[in-house]
Amino acid sequence: MKRIGLLLLMAIAIAIFSANALAVEISYTGDTSSYFVTYYSNNVSGAPDATLRLINDGSGFEEPDPPGAISIAADIYVFDDSQELSECGACWISADGILSEDVKTELTSNPLTGRIPTRGVIKVIADPYGNPTSPSTTWGLHGWATHIERATATSGAYATTEAPLEDANLGETEQTLLGNLCYYLGLLGSGQGSITCTPEDHDF
Repeated sequence: MKRIGLLLLMAIAIAIFSANALAVEISYTGDTSSYFVTYYSNNVSGAPDATLRLINDGSGFEEPDPPGAISIAADIYVFDDSQELSECGACWISADGILSEDVKTELTSNPLTGRIPTRGVIKVIADPYGNPTSPSTTWGLHGWATHIERATATSGAYATTEAPLEDANLGETEQTLLGNLCYYLGLLGSGQGSITCTPEDHDF
């Protein structure tokens, strides 16, 4: 009887240990992406506004130093269709918060050259420190973007679609390049080339 009781106790201990191990494993099997890309198009007068939306799922606080930080910055880099960086900046998003950025008025209205791009690429890095000129990475951000498409090639009508941001692989060269481009954009622009951040409680 004692032998059966000992075996039962060992089985319970193993089950508890396995459950705890599984719980730890599961807590890190979510989406830990830190770099995202999307595009914008038909950024012209008369067309609807496109929107970039980002949420902080609350998990990114495990990564930064010191521990316990609950906010994550979205380092945002806006390129025109000639692969030139037009604007950049960082917007903070608190845990469980949402950031909504209007492409027309907040991401493309203050380009370095003064020429507002009609289409291009938007890149986002989840950054625990919010320094787009020297970005670090963490996880916890997820995003979506609306896209403005012409209903037909000749029509003046537009259609709006929405899609998740695409996960991308951030290599060391690209990470360094984005930081350097943003640094020199700020240096040359003297205010030009900086995005505007919508307060979280002013979502639209």
